[in-house]
Amino acid sequence: MAEDQGAVGTRELAQSGPPRLPPTDPAELRAEIERTRRDLGDTVAALAEKTDVKTRAKGKVSEARHSVGVKRTELIARAREASPDSARSAAGTARERARQNPVPTAALAAFVGGLAIGRLAKRRG
Repeated sequence: MAEDQGAVGTRELAQSGPPRLPPTDPAELRAEIERTRRDLGDTVAALAEKTDVKTRAKGKVSEARHSVGVKRTELIARAREASPDSARSAAGTARERARQNPVPTAALAAFVGGLAIGRLAKRRG
């Protein structure tokens, strides 16, 4: 049978030395009682926090969203840095050629559109 993790074993009691006698002064006794209450309150609060599954799950989701957002920002920054100026200029050149020669561009667009429509019709039929 497993031992309770929160239980104090006889070994710990033996190692902690002889038991302390309670203070005889009422003020000291009240102070010790107050410390014990605070400690107990902290322990109860910590246990309540650990058992609040909904709040812990929300925290994990929030952490994951933040992490994804940071990574997304880093990836976008890297992609912008890695994007060569020649690729941008090539896109600009292709756009300019399409404006100068609209007939071949329109023919190419019609061909690609026909292929797309043919594939869609084939899937439905």
